[in-house]
Amino acid sequence: MTCVIAGGGPAGAVLALILARAGVEVTLLEKHADFLRDFRGDTIHPSTLQVLEELGLAERFHDLPHRKTRAIRLWTDRGTADLASLRGLPGNYDYIAFVPQWDFLTLVTEAAKECPTFRLIMKAEAHGLIREDGVVRGVRYRTPEGEHEIRADLVVAADGRTSALRVAAGLVPEELGAPMDVVWFRASRLPGDPDETFLRLSAGHFMVAINRDSYWQLAYVIPKGGFDELKAGGIRALHEPLARLLPFLTDRLGEIAGFEDVSVLTVAVNRLRRWHVPGLLCIGDAAHAMSPIFGVGINLAVQDAVAAANLLAGSLRSGAPIPDSTLALVQKRRLWPTKVTQFAQVVTQNRVIRPTLGGRPPVPPDISRIPVLGRLVRRFIGLGVRPEHVTVQRLSSPTVPLRERRGTFNT
Repeated sequence: MTCVIAGGGPAGAVLALILARAGVEVTLLEKHADFLRDFRGDTIHPSTLQVLEELGLAERFHDLPHRKTRAIRLWTDRGTADLASLRGLPGNYDYIAFVPQWDFLTLVTEAAKECPTFRLIMKAEAHGLIREDGVVRGVRYRTPEGEHEIRADLVVAADGRTSALRVAAGLVPEELGAPMDVVWFRASRLPGDPDETFLRLSAGHFMVAINRDSYWQLAYVIPKGGFDELKAGGIRALHEPLARLLPFLTDRLGEIAGFEDVSVLTVAVNRLRRWHVPGLLCIGDAAHAMSPIFGVGINLAVQDAVAAANLLAGSLRSGAPIPDSTLALVQKRRLWPTKVTQFAQVVTQNRVIRPTLGGRPPVPPDISRIPVLGRLVRRFIGLGVRPEHVTVQRLSSPTVPLRERRGTFNT
């Protein structure tokens, strides 16, 4: 049987790799010409590192330029504190690896290209569904050359929080709300700068500073819908709080010359009540948009992909029809972890982010000093809720040799 996956992000790429290794004929559609899009989530948590190990990719991953973080630090006007430490986490990985997402996606898709049943089509934007007798039978997509159709036994929507296929299927997410948006930008990093990745909290302001060795990737949190107001004040409206919050960057503020040097993430927290219709399954952000809080979006998406592959690969490989009840099993397995994670994000939004942006920041406890709570937070951030493990057997020789279709198609 065949599977078409729309969206070459973490969920789509990992699912495509596992299915292709199982001998399933998989086509992955990615609407961009490459994976080089800045200011994506780049945190690879221990749960995902374990999945990469199970896929035999841990060594290749660690050959990529990366930086390890074992503790999350908080800087306030009163001093610093440990929010959480991953040291002592069970398993082989007690750190978060910061890797540009384009490197991660290239690693996964290059591994998938080793399978003759996999093909990747770039510059292919999925926008519609082929339906027959109430069942999804394929995808309509466009490339610079025009409109195309591809038929499949299963369609997976992994095309992000604005999923076109989710819309085409008539699936509408339930909005849980978010009080903020995020302005992303970068500044060069110099000798003598802090070495750690940290959160910066002050009355009316919240920032994240990620050490990228040669530069800082910076996130400035603003009230929901507040970017136009920020722009109206000119670039100095951004420079001034930066100089106060991160004084070591004062001499580099000129690198952020205007608002063309920043990107804006419109934060959303939502989830579908139903992740599937006959012939179609939504995973990752298409099923549940996550807040950037805790940096777990990539890892939830990868866990969705692993669970979906574990539950669907056997039927796809054997040619057995996939009933809607089987797609429902994927949702059933991943819905509870999604709900728990989003609950924690919403609580943090309401009790930390909202009062901080309103000028009334609480004083977060040094969680690492509270043993039981510290262990819970460590596992929650590092492993997540219900971590998944790859159980799909890799075939030594795929059952459907499609070597003429192997590789990347850049239409």
